[in-house]
Amino acid sequence: MKPGVTGIGGVFFKSDDPIKLTEWYKKHLNFKLDEQGYMNFSWRESDNPEMKGLTVWSPFPKDTEYFNPGGNSYMINYRVHELDKLLKQLREAGVEVDEKVEEYDYGKFAWIMDPEGNRVELWEPSDDANELFGAG
Repeated sequence: MKPGVTGIGGVFFKSDDPIKLTEWYKKHLNFKLDEQGYMNFSWRESDNPEMKGLTVWSPFPKDTEYFNPGGNSYMINYRVHELDKLLKQLREAGVEVDEKVEEYDYGKFAWIMDPEGNRVELWEPSDDANELFGAG
């Protein structure tokens, strides 16, 4: 498999009151929120049903700087394969790539800007990511 996107890792958006909004989704749409207020949608890969994955839903405070320098009230997180190789390809293609790469026990993260100024998050999940988020 060549480096690239394998799915949507998360949908993040700004909210006036993230706690109140997550409670509304919990009450009215039966969202099962984790202790951080995230909803983790579990799924299996269609071409490899043994492989589990998850997509995270989370509102952020209206004044968050996490989406900067993008000017939108949302940010999409894409699950990717071979993040380092993908970032190299993107740089070579002239894509604006944030120099910061963060690594946690649930995976590696990097950010790029699309041509319309949207900040895009790229996530290469660790092998333990699903278990760590309760999707294992």
